[in-house]
Amino acid sequence: MFFRTLSGRFLLLTTIFVMLAEILIFVPSVARFREDYILSRLERAQIASLALLATDGMIDEQLERELLENAEVYNVVLRRDEVRQLVLSSPIPTPIAGTYDLREAPAWQLIRDAIETLVEPGSRVIRVIGDPVKQAGLLIEATMDTKPMRAAMLEYGLRILGLSAVISAVTAVLLFLAVQRLFVAPIRHVVRGMSLYAEAPEDARRIIEPQASIIELREAEDALKMMQQQLTASLRQKERLAQLGSAVAKVSHDLRNILTTAQLFADRMEVSDDPMVKRATPKLVASISRAVALCESTLAFGKAEEPPPVLTRFMLAGLVGDVVESEKLAADESAEVEFLIDVAPALSIRADYEQLHRVLNNLVRNARQAIGATGRAGTIEIAGGETEEGWWIRVGDTGPGMPERAREHLFQPFQGGIRKGGTGLGLAIAAELVRGHGGRLELLKTGETGTEFMIHLPRDIVPQAPGPVAA
Repeated sequence: MFFRTLSGRFLLLTTIFVMLAEILIFVPSVARFREDYILSRLERAQIASLALLATDGMIDEQLERELLENAEVYNVVLRRDEVRQLVLSSPIPTPIAGTYDLREAPAWQLIRDAIETLVEPGSRVIRVIGDPVKQAGLLIEATMDTKPMRAAMLEYGLRILGLSAVISAVTAVLLFLAVQRLFVAPIRHVVRGMSLYAEAPEDARRIIEPQASIIELREAEDALKMMQQQLTASLRQKERLAQLGSAVAKVSHDLRNILTTAQLFADRMEVSDDPMVKRATPKLVASISRAVALCESTLAFGKAEEPPPVLTRFMLAGLVGDVVESEKLAADESAEVEFLIDVAPALSIRADYEQLHRVLNNLVRNARQAIGATGRAGTIEIAGGETEEGWWIRVGDTGPGMPERAREHLFQPFQGGIRKGGTGLGLAIAAELVRGHGGRLELLKTGETGTEFMIHLPRDIVPQAPGPVAA
């Protein structure tokens, strides 16, 4: 289990990599040891030959054997003054297996010869050639047995490997502690923060606080903090929407009952003989009926059961005139708002009358309120037309335009509000209803000269349930 952790795997890899580095150092080190070993034997052989030359070759065989044994060679050849002279000699047990010239030998050759010595067991007699010490001649040759040299090389190699193991272990432990302090601890802090936040995402106190000093880990903590903040805000908004939906459903239920009673009284007003009453009663009955229908659809919307549009043929001019007349009655007398209608009287469209009435009512009401907020006179223009693909309806005003926040969250409920105190539901509901017709609602322009919206309704409509407004 330890080596399945980040620290354990880092410790294992560190040990392996350090050992590999030591092995790469080991091979040239052993080659260098072999070269030094041979040079030391040549130096001993030179000293022994100089001792013999000092006595003009007058030594007994016992002393000569002792000199060769001390130098660990079989014979010595010294070349001086272009004369090659066998200075010391003894019987050679086996034929010479190879000759190695150490004078200006390249590194790769020394490494190759060292590897051959290590991999070939047993005893071999070799001839080695080198430069005499202190320039006491042109060259010196000696024959020697490889067995003692191989044993010395193996002993040296084992010491190097043991030292390498100690170095790799110490290095791995130090790096392990460093990783624990610099990497694992900050990562565990992030994991603890994520686990704590997952227990209660709505609690803003559980949002992680970045603490890492390493730039990469600090960036990860900052990104996690931002994500948690956005998620917490989204969850809180969804919770508020759910509570609001429940409250709206309850209010709509009671308001529907109240409006039903008002509708009964309005029906009785139709039999009145007062001309003014007779004239206003149809509008009143239509408004109350529309309010009752809206309450019923709100109850269905709270259950995510918004009905699909009921498509009928009707004159667009009549619908626009109805919306404009309602807004004129609701307009403030002090606000000078002029309504311009550019719709052909014979233009008929196929749509849901009530839902399209709600869409236009929201757009015209927003335009009227935007102009009224300026305290200056303004104009609202409603135009409509027909193309081969379908119908279009344009609603424009000469108001002050929409603020930046409203443009960024244009069709999002509770975020795209234009005026102070607004909820931003009007545009969101209008966009959903138009999408339910298979069309789209788009913002053409907005600025100091006014705002324009365009409704596109396709001719071949596949009715769809608008569904609840997405949060």
